[in-house]
Amino acid sequence: MNWINNVVRPKIQRVFNKKQQTPDNLWHKCSSCGEMIFHRDLEAAMRVCPNCDHHMRLGTKERFATLFDKNDYQIIATDAVALDPLKFRDQKKYPDRLKEARTKTGRDDAVTVAHGPLDGVETVIAIEDFSFMGGSLGMAAGEAVIKGAEVALEKKAPYILFTAAGGARMQEGILSLMQMPRTTVALQLLREAGLPFIVVLTDPTTGGVLASYAMLGDVHVAEPKALIGFSGRRVIEQTIREKLPDDFQSAEFQLEHGMVDMIVHRHKMKDTLARLVRLMTHRPRSAKQQSANVPATVAVSSAP
Repeated sequence: MNWINNVVRPKIQRVFNKKQQTPDNLWHKCSSCGEMIFHRDLEAAMRVCPNCDHHMRLGTKERFATLFDKNDYQIIATDAVALDPLKFRDQKKYPDRLKEARTKTGRDDAVTVAHGPLDGVETVIAIEDFSFMGGSLGMAAGEAVIKGAEVALEKKAPYILFTAAGGARMQEGILSLMQMPRTTVALQLLREAGLPFIVVLTDPTTGGVLASYAMLGDVHVAEPKALIGFSGRRVIEQTIREKLPDDFQSAEFQLEHGMVDMIVHRHKMKDTLARLVRLMTHRPRSAKQQSANVPATVAVSSAP
């Protein structure tokens, strides 16, 4: 009996424990084509499906790593805002929802701002993360967008904003809607100072975000097949009593109708933004661009 308890049982338990310790997220299924992709291959591809080229959503930290030179950047701290100004509660208390989102993402709120070199040019970049309460625009997110504009003014640097949002944050009511004019005013100061403001629309960009700072860029770039629109398809169809095209509100549809300037593949995003920044700030092409014989102008492009 001692031999069974002391030798056999521990060995069996170790075998089962090893199986339980094996991560269950080693493979990811593409939501577009159903292809199973090994997690390291997916990360190396910047979360772009190697089979169908579908652009999956990219986290804040991963997005910064694809943009700043040698992943060298500094996070810009934003001013604190009231935690629960309306004492809002639906199925859960608003502070509880915030706590869950912060634990899940490791972020204070939906928008994170950083500055660092983009192809050697000091640039301010803000990332709106859809995984944080649907990237919804609240007071903290609005404050972050404004802080990014202020730092860009201070450093006389271009400002790039990646959007991904379901709209305004209902738990903050009118205070959330007030972020639309506040961010608009901050971005107008950038325009008056002659500093570039580039918007990159990622999947999805909708609601009050699209109705404010997402459409105020000097140049509007979109990722392939990103959902871009104010209201949902069903709401619009019920309002106008017409059937909408299948590709309605896609990045390609918006490009065709003049709402965005170009569609850029994620693998080419950094190079494209670097060329735009140098062109708009009247800087010479970098050594990398010259060696690659990259043209000085940036043409409208689409995903390969």
